[in-house]
Amino acid sequence: MCPFAQKAWISLEASQTPYVLKEVSLYGSGGKPAWFMKMNPSGTVPVIETQDGNIYPDSELILDYIQETTTLHLQGTNIDEGKVQKWRKNITQKVIPIGKRAVLGGSKDDLYDLLKELDDEVEGKFLCGETVTVADCAAFPFLWRIHDEFGLEEGSKLKNWLELCVETSCFKKTIQSAWWWWW
Repeated sequence: MCPFAQKAWISLEASQTPYVLKEVSLYGSGGKPAWFMKMNPSGTVPVIETQDGNIYPDSELILDYIQETTTLHLQGTNIDEGKVQKWRKNITQKVIPIGKRAVLGGSKDDLYDLLKELDDEVEGKFLCGETVTVADCAAFPFLWRIHDEFGLEEGSKLKNWLELCVETSCFKKTIQSAWWWWW
């Protein structure tokens, strides 16, 4: 389970959107099935097809779709949309590249500095308040993997958030014993 597919899966669970999960092998002798390549010729995962036939071939597009069409964004009464978008941008533009460098043998100091910076951005028991948002869905797979590899600081807001997520059903259901990093 790659983290991009996992964040889409979490959003489907958190929003209580009905879905049918079809796993495709990322690698292998048979390649990806023809039906999948027709949906997304680039061959990347995840992809969703809605009941009305729209296809969203990217995890960020899927999060946008979930946020726009479900009640997930309405669960929190005082959720600041700017903060949700800032978290998503930080995950995409900072956590992924800096985390990748650290895992591949680069400086862990940059990663630890980033984690301290992000810790100050946590707004409640979840990233943007008291309820799950697409920001949590976007962040969990990457921060969970970083914690598994390097650990998060004891007592930090991020560590508390991660521990809460691991026990929250929409995240818990997506945790796999075997998982892929994101490169």
